[in-house]
Amino acid sequence: MKYLYVYFLLSISMLAPAQTIGLVSFASGLSSPVEIVNANDSRLFVVQQNGHIKIVNSNGTLNSTSFLNLSGIISTGGERGLLGLAFHPNYATNGFFYVNYTNTSGATVIARYSVSTTNPDIAQTTGTILLTIAQPFSNHNGGTIKFGPDGYLYIGMGDGGSGGDPNGNGQNINSLLGKMLRIDVDSGTPYSSPATNPYVGVAGADEIWAIGLRNPWKFSFDSLTGDLWIADVGQSNVEEINKKSSTLPGLNYGWKCYEGSAPFATGGCSPIETMTFPYAEYSSATGSPYCSVTGGYVYRGTTYPNFQGIYFFADYCSNKIGKIDTNGTLTFSPSMPGGNYTSFGLDQNGEIYVASASNGTIYKLIDTDLSTDSFENKRFTLYPNPAKESFSLSIMNFPADVAIFDLSGKLLTEVKVSNQDSKINTSNLKSGVYMIRISDNSGGISSFKLAIE
Repeated sequence: MKYLYVYFLLSISMLAPAQTIGLVSFASGLSSPVEIVNANDSRLFVVQQNGHIKIVNSNGTLNSTSFLNLSGIISTGGERGLLGLAFHPNYATNGFFYVNYTNTSGATVIARYSVSTTNPDIAQTTGTILLTIAQPFSNHNGGTIKFGPDGYLYIGMGDGGSGGDPNGNGQNINSLLGKMLRIDVDSGTPYSSPATNPYVGVAGADEIWAIGLRNPWKFSFDSLTGDLWIADVGQSNVEEINKKSSTLPGLNYGWKCYEGSAPFATGGCSPIETMTFPYAEYSSATGSPYCSVTGGYVYRGTTYPNFQGIYFFADYCSNKIGKIDTNGTLTFSPSMPGGNYTSFGLDQNGEIYVASASNGTIYKLIDTDLSTDSFENKRFTLYPNPAKESFSLSIMNFPADVAIFDLSGKLLTEVKVSNQDSKINTSNLKSGVYMIRISDNSGGISSFKLAIE
């Protein structure tokens, strides 16, 4: 049985729709989950830092056999390990997927693997290495890899580690460290650099798309606008979140000249007007409950309309969920279950999931406040609420369809109501809070919460 945790995030504006953010435990039993990806089907693929990729089915169960096991070829611990996963846009036909891992020499490796030709839940055990990047230190390895709207593979690379970027990699276009890379995996051997990359022809820089990053552990693309959101982990004072069109090449996000929007080491840096400063930032200075931003996604699902267009993220040292609303305002929720949130992910429908390293659980992000505008009360009357064995429903525009969902969005019951006054049986539902959706014959849709005692 999944457990519901409900917490409240107050609206920052009386004009904004109320949101009650909740986390539902969706899957458990994982070990150091660091990435959640879908392959455009009902499964979630969870990357474990120890080298295993586990499949979570649509009902939250975990396959006992790993999709892929790379534990024998990686180094793990700290910020090393199996860190990233991306399915080719044509995965359904070519079976290709890509991983980002730290090899036994400590270098970052981007490699291509293929799914089994006979079992969709198992991958072939051998792959093809596309790119190997030496790492001078054990930290700041980045991790996320994703295909962009343009079909190219984007790779987030940290500055090489230690502290304060001692080698100056972030601003050095002859190094792939401290950069966002972009490669074409569909041409060249084993890949090529798109001609539209900003530094094509510069020694060692063909793959670079953007510079000035410290450790872009998580980044994502807005599935509606294509905007690239990069959450860049700060040095000791500022955690930053960048948002820019994914069609803009050659941006300089500032590190190590700037930590967020604050000067860090500006000697010898390019003019300030050449820098791209954060869309949003927050303090991780001494005394702050925050330490390391975990980037997430802009919500573009359909289950929770109040979430539409909001960017959700977290911080590894906090058990709170952050959001940036459509006006660019950043706020944090009260405490949530789990903690040490390492990753966000999407299912095929655009719903958001969160990985907790502290307890190996994948949570689903939900909006428990689905109350609707007052005019909808004119369409129907429902009583009692809370209900026990049943509730009565009076509908102005009948017939209507009545659907009952749990708070993770799973459909539990669907009833066709043919009369103005009806009684809906709920004796098969356990005590808890449910979502009711009424679709009447006028085209009106009403959504609200129902409590079952």
